[in-house]
Amino acid sequence: MTAWTCLAFPGTTHAELQDHLYPGDGLEAAAILVCTQTPGPRRRLLVQQAVLVPHDACKRRTADAITWPTDFVEQAIAIGEDTNLILIPIHSHPGGLFNFSEVDDQSDQELLPTVFQAYGDMHGSAIMTPDGSIRARLYDPEMKVTQIDAVTVIGDDIRVWWRNGATLAGPPARPVAFTSGMTSELGKLTAAVIGVSGTGSIVAEQLARLGFGRIILIDFDLVETKNLNRILNATRADADAGRNKAEMFAEAIDGFRGKGAAQAVALSIAERDAILAASQADILFSCVDTLEARHLADRMAAAFLIPLFDLGVSIPTRTSAAGPQIADVCGRLDYVQPGGSTLKDRGIYTAETLQAEYDRKSDPVGHQQQVDAGYIKGMVEEAPAVIALNMRVGSACVLELIARLYPFRHDPNRLYAQTRFSLAVCDETLMAENDFTRAHNPVLGMGAEEPLLGLPRLAQRPGPK
Repeated sequence: MTAWTCLAFPGTTHAELQDHLYPGDGLEAAAILVCTQTPGPRRRLLVQQAVLVPHDACKRRTADAITWPTDFVEQAIAIGEDTNLILIPIHSHPGGLFNFSEVDDQSDQELLPTVFQAYGDMHGSAIMTPDGSIRARLYDPEMKVTQIDAVTVIGDDIRVWWRNGATLAGPPARPVAFTSGMTSELGKLTAAVIGVSGTGSIVAEQLARLGFGRIILIDFDLVETKNLNRILNATRADADAGRNKAEMFAEAIDGFRGKGAAQAVALSIAERDAILAASQADILFSCVDTLEARHLADRMAAAFLIPLFDLGVSIPTRTSAAGPQIADVCGRLDYVQPGGSTLKDRGIYTAETLQAEYDRKSDPVGHQQQVDAGYIKGMVEEAPAVIALNMRVGSACVLELIARLYPFRHDPNRLYAQTRFSLAVCDETLMAENDFTRAHNPVLGMGAEEPLLGLPRLAQRPGPK
């Protein structure tokens, strides 16, 4: 069962919050989370910013109680009132209690009605224990409480704290990588795969067999005979019928997982409805062959606070007296965390290359040649025999996901923001998160605010009168 309600943090915000709530003096501290939401139907709350209550402004700070001035509540209300954002006061539990105390219940009853009088139909409260674990709940204006199923932090590691199975001492123990415990937890998560072709079908196959509770498959393209040699589960009958790739693959997953595990979205990711579908995911995979699609995946990861795995392969050629020769066989895998460096920051695309791609699309013949030469640079090859290369990068992608959710490396995951490999020289190059310069990201945590992803062309259109 997918976690229906979730509170998501960028790793940078969580680290700042933990430093503030645990300054080292053993006393409680407080802050207010200002949150947006993803589009429905799933309820994912996104921490857009944290209003930190200065320690010396609190009237009382002890090991098990805190009293702080309402000025900071008013400050948070001023931030969220115009756009109906959700406020979640959070405080530390230095003693390690992973539950709400009677004092916490009483404090919520006193504080939150004041917030509801200002605006909104949903606010909440949360606590953090010394190891950074968070538990959260929501209230309606009648002060009826709903527990949040899971809290996630998307940083160098992807951390998840579940409400079910938690004890007063803490959340359930994290599963060990590659075990049935991992399979069980993945069954509570949703993955979205953008592009279900050469690399995307390989990624989706692994996710389905690893046990993800729900897999959203997004692709507008049709199965053709020329790509049967690299799309898993595609058949000649699919090509003859011109079936949509996402729908074909969803049916294949149904065959071994049963109905309901896969959702096909037969649209371009450039369409609003496809982006809305992807917004429901916990993990995002970009397996695309255009810069525009990567640009949109980049913005989705930031706006909806979803970890993004972007992958690609290429086979550059060189000319010789004997004709074109293979110069290298390359793959690239990027892990993008919200609040960290983006694909744009890393130079995977730029404003200029996006414009150049758009210009090429206005020339159908030239654009088709570009697509046909997508794998082997310098040669037009309609049916490149690249499934082995796709398997290599597709496997690396899913292993990277496992390493982030269930860390098994000897080195910190921060060192693996980008991996590039060359099979011609058997070399692998790693880039750390700190190796990239991070620009300000205006869509970080914007959620369902309009226009979607900050792009006017994706704005919600008014319905018929």
